[in-house]
Amino acid sequence: MSLGDEHDGFGGVGGSGQTRTRLPEGNSGDVYGGARRPVRSSRSLITVVGVVVLLIAAIAFANRGGGDPADAAPSAGTPGEQAPTAATGVRPVKEKNGAIPTGFARDEQGAQSAATNYAVTLGSDGMFKKTGRHQIVDTVYTPDAAKRLKTPQDEAYSAEFLKRLGLDAEGNPPAGNTFVSRTIPVGAKVESYDGDTAKVSVWYTGLIGMSGPDSTDPVSTTWMTWTFDLRWTNNDWKIADDSQTNGPAPVPGDVTASTADEISKAVEEFGGFTYAR
Repeated sequence: MSLGDEHDGFGGVGGSGQTRTRLPEGNSGDVYGGARRPVRSSRSLITVVGVVVLLIAAIAFANRGGGDPADAAPSAGTPGEQAPTAATGVRPVKEKNGAIPTGFARDEQGAQSAATNYAVTLGSDGMFKKTGRHQIVDTVYTPDAAKRLKTPQDEAYSAEFLKRLGLDAEGNPPAGNTFVSRTIPVGAKVESYDGDTAKVSVWYTGLIGMSGPDSTDPVSTTWMTWTFDLRWTNNDWKIADDSQTNGPAPVPGDVTASTADEISKAVEEFGGFTYAR
């Protein structure tokens, strides 16, 4: 991560499925499919519901994840190949350091999951408070990288910079306002992998800004790609270096922007995710 670059909204420091449609059968002109199907008896309905419940339970059990080779799925995200967007493979994380997922698998899937979850953590509002930022940096970076980054980051997150965002010197928003900083991954890909190191790029959209009645910096979106150089350190993937580039960015939609109250309420009610590959 380059500290010399201008600080962006997230700190700057720090396959495909198809939908099949069933057409109406028969030659009738009835757009709902012609003759009505017979009504199922209550006994048949109970049987169907029972099968569905058992199926859901079986899927949940199979996806619990564990250390057995049978629990692993084929590797996703092989360099140069398309990868499904749905979560695949072993359970992504076995433990957490506070709210930060840790304990990723030592394979390509684990590297992708680590990079994606670290992007979420590094793009959170926790980075705007010194104590939280140091905890995050110590957790997701290698010891050498963490030691190298802390002082420059503290200088970058200066009181003057925080003031421009509408925060006080401690990183707190004014009363009645909600500061929003979130990274929402769209996808990840493995650039390279050799077992001890991995380069993973995470394409994401982000939310950044102040939501409040008097805000002069309303919450807006950004599109960027965050590339992480990961190293297997202390039985987990850690960031040795990282960088960001703008885009790819889609054409903005025509959805009407929500009010500050709606944004604040959404941020409070909708929690984040632990991401798998």
